[in-house]
Amino acid sequence: MTRTDDAVDLRPVLLVLIGSLGIQSSAIVSSTLFADLGTVAVSTFRLVIAAVMLLVAFRPAVRTFSRGRWINACIYGIAMAAMNQFYFAAVDRLPLGVVVTLDFLGPCLVSFLGLKHWRERGWALMAFIGVVLIAGPSSGMDPAGLIYGFLAGGFFAAYTVFAERVGKAEGGGLSDLAISVAVAALVTLPIAAPKLIDVSPNAWLVLTLAALIGVVIPYIADTLAARITSAQVVGTLFALDPVVGSILGWLLKGDELTARMLIGIPLVALAGAIITWRSKPRGEAGGSAARPQVQDGG
Repeated sequence: MTRTDDAVDLRPVLLVLIGSLGIQSSAIVSSTLFADLGTVAVSTFRLVIAAVMLLVAFRPAVRTFSRGRWINACIYGIAMAAMNQFYFAAVDRLPLGVVVTLDFLGPCLVSFLGLKHWRERGWALMAFIGVVLIAGPSSGMDPAGLIYGFLAGGFFAAYTVFAERVGKAEGGGLSDLAISVAVAALVTLPIAAPKLIDVSPNAWLVLTLAALIGVVIPYIADTLAARITSAQVVGTLFALDPVVGSILGWLLKGDELTARMLIGIPLVALAGAIITWRSKPRGEAGGSAARPQVQDGG
């Protein structure tokens, strides 16, 4: 006899997994254009296309936006732009799994600062050991790529804070996201604009696919997951990202998985999941759930 009230709801896991697969696949697809267009242009044009999709889909009533709502949406967009630029710059130089793991440190830091007991903060030591294994001096990783990865994680932390503010704002939600993505695209568009003449029809198709699977679908999936369960649970499930990124990077991008990476990445993912889970009372809804590429983003 099955007790339906005790059944585990796997829908949030499935939705977060869809988002993670979309974000990491988008990074791999986008990387095929780096040589011709550069990371700045690829990231910018992808956000431009995603912004158009979201603005058409959700049609934000901008005349009803308060000053505070505009400020939060704009800061959110600026953080999003910086996060995406540094993320793609790192992907161009490092294995995808390493980049996603360093990026994941951002929301982990936000959760870590929210912990009240030093006993729980001890899990940060596990994450630190994992980072040393992945990015230490003897890791053989590109130093510039590591710096970009850490910077992406830093802006992901700021992104996480303002994602919650935007999600909790009165009338906030996907319409505010559309505005923020548009702001993110506009921030770097003046720098990327000269590359417009170099974008071929095939490249526009690749960018459109990357925008759809790496920005639009993941954020909607994460938002639906947060409505089914708590944002805390969704944030914990984001620990899947480094693992998914490592597997996809190995399968599709030809990344090498060293012994240090195979130990360090799970350490960071596990420690991050525990830190996130313990950062808020269970069941508390923490606003909108967000990830790197929306956001993406994923």
